[in-house]
Amino acid sequence: MAVLAGLAAICGAGNAREAGPHDAVAGVTPKYVAAPGCTEEVAAVLRLAADQALTVVPRGTGTKLAWGAPPRSVDLVLDTTRLARVVEHAAGDLVVVVEAGTRLDTLQETLAAHGQRLALDPPSGGTVGGTVAANAAGPLRLLYGTARDLLIGVTVVRADGVVARAGGKVVKNVAGYDLGKLFTGSYGTLGVITQAVFRLHPLPAARAYVTRTVADAAEASRLVQAVLRSQLVPAALELDLPRPGGPATLVVLLEGAPAGVPARAETLVALLGGDARAGEEAPPWWGRHPFGPDDIALKIAYPIADLEAVMTALAGAGGLEPTLRGSVGTGVLHAGLPGDADPAAVARLLGTLRQALRPWGSAILLQAPPAVAVDRWGDVPALALMRRVKTQFDPAHRLSPGRFVGGI
Repeated sequence: MAVLAGLAAICGAGNAREAGPHDAVAGVTPKYVAAPGCTEEVAAVLRLAADQALTVVPRGTGTKLAWGAPPRSVDLVLDTTRLARVVEHAAGDLVVVVEAGTRLDTLQETLAAHGQRLALDPPSGGTVGGTVAANAAGPLRLLYGTARDLLIGVTVVRADGVVARAGGKVVKNVAGYDLGKLFTGSYGTLGVITQAVFRLHPLPAARAYVTRTVADAAEASRLVQAVLRSQLVPAALELDLPRPGGPATLVVLLEGAPAGVPARAETLVALLGGDARAGEEAPPWWGRHPFGPDDIALKIAYPIADLEAVMTALAGAGGLEPTLRGSVGTGVLHAGLPGDADPAAVARLLGTLRQALRPWGSAILLQAPPAVAVDRWGDVPALALMRRVKTQFDPAHRLSPGRFVGGI
């Protein structure tokens, strides 16, 4: 109870409590939940956790909490949802400073009122901090990149409660870029992100979605290469494959000025041929993962030229029928399988994919039930360096222990 009293003294009596089953992190139930309301309170919570040798897992809205390996232990869930302010929006400079617990959809509504957006559209939604921590991105990653590319400043709190800031509020300011990139995709293992600074983009005045049915893997690969070699500058290039070996749908998003988008769409329809057609509405599956919260989820990264090899490997999935969807223009696909799929077959599929993708690609098991007992991350050449970085930032290994590659 002394720990709970200490957390309540920092965060307020209504913002610290004993944890329940619904607070579990990948099946591991914590002891306490605390919701600090500012960076200083986050620092105080982490100092208390260090004094009490508590393991800590940061959590926003929890949309990606099942991703990664289950933690070895979790004593305290640090809830960031009270860190939900847009601190500053410098519309003239196309820069926003925002707290990590801010929901992405809320931030986009605020920016849209000024004709701007943060060009991050991860299907999982969630908070700013969770998006950075998982380096999550959606279709727009083709033209605008991921959180790592749009982040220009960051405030983090280390495991010992020390606050660190890097970068700034100027797009051309490169000071501290490395720290922001280091924390992007770190799954909460290096520190707690409390504030982020992003560069923004204007909302497009016009959009067109060009859709084309694809017969097989060879045709998909050919058409993707044709689009990428063209001068049409697509904002997104997505593929939806409901069943391995079956027909797929390729959709290209064009954005820009009302005077130019229709002509570009017409050119693209001619380039794709077949049943290609242009429209103003995205297909229902656009910007959605091919898996639900109880499904098995894979993330596949590969050289763009290897799309056919990836689709062929999935087609020979040994009785499994994964749904495939994602950004073929950047070489990132997600695959979904029912949660009750045979664990041994899932392990074989992962092995087949990893073998096919060596040495430049990867196949990550994002989420799965405990019965799928395989290495979720696969071989990581920089693992030794990553372990040294982890030890430098979190010597006692108390932050999200075991969640990341190699048990970091």
